[in-house]
Amino acid sequence: MICGPPAWFSCDRQDRPSIGNTAPPLPGANSPYAIAYHCVGVADYWLGHVVAGRHVDRDRPAEFTAEGDARRLRREADALFARLEADLDGTLPSDPPRNAPPAEFEGPERPLSVQGVQLHVLEELAQHHGQVQITRDLLRAGESA
Repeated sequence: MICGPPAWFSCDRQDRPSIGNTAPPLPGANSPYAIAYHCVGVADYWLGHVVAGRHVDRDRPAEFTAEGDARRLRREADALFARLEADLDGTLPSDPPRNAPPAEFEGPERPLSVQGVQLHVLEELAQHHGQVQITRDLLRAGESA
């Protein structure tokens, strides 16, 4: 279910180094780095904490203001993938998660399963991947204007 993160880091590889930490001039916009950092937090919390029951120390609001470079984020993502591999080892899609998510993030009125959490994470990562691409395009267009 988990794929590697190369697309998350394309902004710093293909653009000037600071574009990854630049948010477009739009209300509430986030930098590509912050969006990708948030993705690490999403996967770690939902799969590591909710599914596997591992303690995850997450500061969700801080994810949206995070800054750094692609190499650092790649190291964090690589460590996350190693943790998630261990977290998901032996789980079945029909298993219930070990921890319930916060009530404000609860879904439909039916039992939550590992598969349901995995689908939620996949949906979030796909959505945020699109945000990174759109943000990159906006920043590139702003540079050429």
